[in-house]
Amino acid sequence: MGKTTEILLPDIGDFDEVEVIELLVSVGDRVSVEDSLLTLESDKATMEIPSPHAGVVQALFIKVGDRIGQNQKIVTLELDDGAAETASDKRVSSPAPAAEEIEAVQAPAPASQRDVTGERIPGEKAASVPPVPNSPAVNTDRKAHASPAVRRFARELGVELSLVRGSAAKGRVTKDDVQGFVKKSLKGGQPTRVTGSPFEMPAGPEVDYARFGEIDTQPLARIKKLSGAHLHRCWLTVPHVTQFDEADISELETFRKAQKEVALKQDIRLTFMPFLLKAVAAALKEMPTLNAALSADGESLIYRNYIHIGVAVDTPNGLVVPVIRDVDKKGVFELAKELMAMSGRARDGKLLPADMQGGCFSISSLGGIGGTAFTPIVNAPEVAILGVSRAAMKPVWDGNAFQPRLMLPLSLSYDHRVVDGADGVRFTSLLGGLLSEIRRLLL
Repeated sequence: MGKTTEILLPDIGDFDEVEVIELLVSVGDRVSVEDSLLTLESDKATMEIPSPHAGVVQALFIKVGDRIGQNQKIVTLELDDGAAETASDKRVSSPAPAAEEIEAVQAPAPASQRDVTGERIPGEKAASVPPVPNSPAVNTDRKAHASPAVRRFARELGVELSLVRGSAAKGRVTKDDVQGFVKKSLKGGQPTRVTGSPFEMPAGPEVDYARFGEIDTQPLARIKKLSGAHLHRCWLTVPHVTQFDEADISELETFRKAQKEVALKQDIRLTFMPFLLKAVAAALKEMPTLNAALSADGESLIYRNYIHIGVAVDTPNGLVVPVIRDVDKKGVFELAKELMAMSGRARDGKLLPADMQGGCFSISSLGGIGGTAFTPIVNAPEVAILGVSRAAMKPVWDGNAFQPRLMLPLSLSYDHRVVDGADGVRFTSLLGGLLSEIRRLLL
């Protein structure tokens, strides 16, 4: 037998443990460098773990359903003769005795981030029950055995876990169990116990659409399943107000076009978004309430001393929101380069969980598609989000005559518990002023 090595789980971000949802290799399989070994699922994303070596799988130390953490053994590989050392080989744990010819190596960081923030929902079609605001659990005689992710999923559906019978080992409740319980409840099999919401909403009726004509049923895209519960909860628990305004970007657009050739020489595609990021960061510095977060008990504001802004990216699989960090400390060209790289990883499905964490404020731009205004949903725990629609030439009165100006529609949604209407208007006015005066923006 040739030399063997044990592959360890790499750094997986802010999670102590994640669940194994799929094994992609078996004992005896031959793998190449960067072939995926298994799929993990956190509360916010799924990711595949690639192999840092080529070889044959000699042993598997995990199974589907296990929860594993950093540096835990995944597999043992018998290495191919003359296998080249990879970059990840530099992250070597203390080797076993030489006689056993085994060394422990971390797998590379997850190479395939397939979806966005949200809970993973199994593929089986589930009946829809509107989530309700979190409330204290109801005491019962039976204590449910379930993971934090399943408990969160049950809260979003308004289900009391103690009423759900677990099907996994030792009676552990799974997400499939929660969904099955909801489906039976809607069919009258058993009552659903909702945890104390004063605004309980009944489930909608199940409609047989085929009665009215031919239909074609397609499964909901996975990315929408993942983000749907979070967006629904934000919509129900955050008192939204949307402020509409316009910004004159005539001079800014002229300046941007003049800089495009300079940027192209540095292999940078200079879009409007880096300028918008700089303007938003400057506005957040002047109005830090919109960069704050509401504490979990709703009793205090947490002011962030950093400015990380999420930018919605449209991908073939759906919308994702990677976060650009320390926007206020970066120049326009640096932001443009980082946006290009982040957008590329998003479209290739290679974002890591850390790429979508820590945002203070979000921007959703539909300017490349069209529209004049919309109402973006606040991405809690953030307290505001800016929607941008397509800029258009409009006649603007300058005091003497109407002048053609390029006007950008702004739609600012905010949490009314934190931001009042006057501050909402002040923010969009401040932002409009920054965008209309290019020198003020770049100084």
